[in-house]
Amino acid sequence: MLRHAIAPPRRYTKASHDVVRHPRLTSDAKILLLYVQGLTAESADRPLSEHARKLGITGRAYQKAKELLAVNGFLHERREQGVRGLWATAQLLSNVSLTPAEAATVCLGRASESLEASEAPETAMCPGARDPAVGEPAIGEPVDRVVGGQLPVDEEREKNSPHPPSEAKPDPVPAPEGKPDPAPDPAPEPGSAPDASLPPDVAEGERVLLSLRHVCRELYLGAKEARTLAALAAEWLRRGITAAQLRRVLTSELPDGGVRSAVGFLRYRLVHKLPEEPRPEVPAPKPVVAAMIPCAGPGEEHLFRPVRGEELCGPCGRVEARRFWLRQRELAEGQPAPLPWRERFAAVNGPRAEPC
Repeated sequence: MLRHAIAPPRRYTKASHDVVRHPRLTSDAKILLLYVQGLTAESADRPLSEHARKLGITGRAYQKAKELLAVNGFLHERREQGVRGLWATAQLLSNVSLTPAEAATVCLGRASESLEASEAPETAMCPGARDPAVGEPAIGEPVDRVVGGQLPVDEEREKNSPHPPSEAKPDPVPAPEGKPDPAPDPAPEPGSAPDASLPPDVAEGERVLLSLRHVCRELYLGAKEARTLAALAAEWLRRGITAAQLRRVLTSELPDGGVRSAVGFLRYRLVHKLPEEPRPEVPAPKPVVAAMIPCAGPGEEHLFRPVRGEELCGPCGRVEARRFWLRQRELAEGQPAPLPWRERFAAVNGPRAEPC
C-alpha cells in the first residue's frame, strides 16, 4: 500500500495514536471525540448530544459511542447542584483516558484558573466544578428517598388533598310550632336524565341516545331530539338487545365524510337495522310413559313397562327368542339334504332329449 500525506497548514486537530488506533472505540466514538477536541471554547459549551447530532450520529449509534467513551475513561459525567439549587449534568471529554479522581482534579484546576483570570467567576468555571468561594449549597446533596415518616392519611387529606372533605353543615334552626312550610324541590337540569313518567324501556332507550355524545361528538343529541327517537330505541331493547350492544351498533362504522345530521342518521339506523323479533320457543313434547303391565312369560307374576307394545319383559323375551331359534335349528336339521343343481334342473325341465 502506498501512502501520500500532506500536513495541513491550518485548521487541523492533533489526534493521538492511542485514540485513532484504540481497539475498543468504534468509528463514531473516535469521530465524535476528535470533533469535540477541535472546537473552540465558545462552541464546545454545549451538550455532547448536540455535537453528535451535527455529525449525524443519533439514536442507538450515539448511545453506543457515548457508552464506549465513558467505559474507556474519555467521557465523565457528574450531576452537580448550582448556587440556586438547580441541578445540571456536567460533561468532561478528554483526549486521554482519565480516572474519575483525575477528571475531578482537571475540572477543579480549570475552575481555579478561570477565577484568577476573569471578573465573573460564575462564567469561568469548568462544567462539573463548584465555585470554592461560594461553598456548599444550602439545599444539600441529593439523597435517596427515605421510606416512612409520612403523615397519616387523614392529616394529609386535610392539608394537600385536591378533594377536601365537605364542611359540616350547621344544625337547622327548629321551626316554630305549627304546620311547617314544604321546601321546594330543586328543578332538575334539562336533558340530564329521562323523564320518570316514561315506560322503563323508553327511558332506557332515551338514556342510551343521550350517552352517545360521550362516544362520538358527531352524535350529540338534545333532550327533545332524544325523546323523539326513544320509542325506536326501546323497540330494540324489547327484542333482547342490551344497552351496550345498541350503543355499539349506533356508533360503529360511521360515514367517512362525517355525520351531517345526528337525528337523521340515528333514525335511519334504528329503523333499517332493527333485528327480528325473537321467535317464541316451542316447548318440547313431553315423552309419554307407558303404564306398567304384567309380563306374559312363565314364572312368578311380575310387571314391566313396555316400549313398543310387547307382552314379554326383557329377560323373558330373550329366553323365548332363544327357544324359537333352537326349534328352527331342529327343524332345519330334520330336513333332507338339498339336491345338486343338475338334478334340480332335470326335475324342473324334464329328461334331456337325445340328439338325432
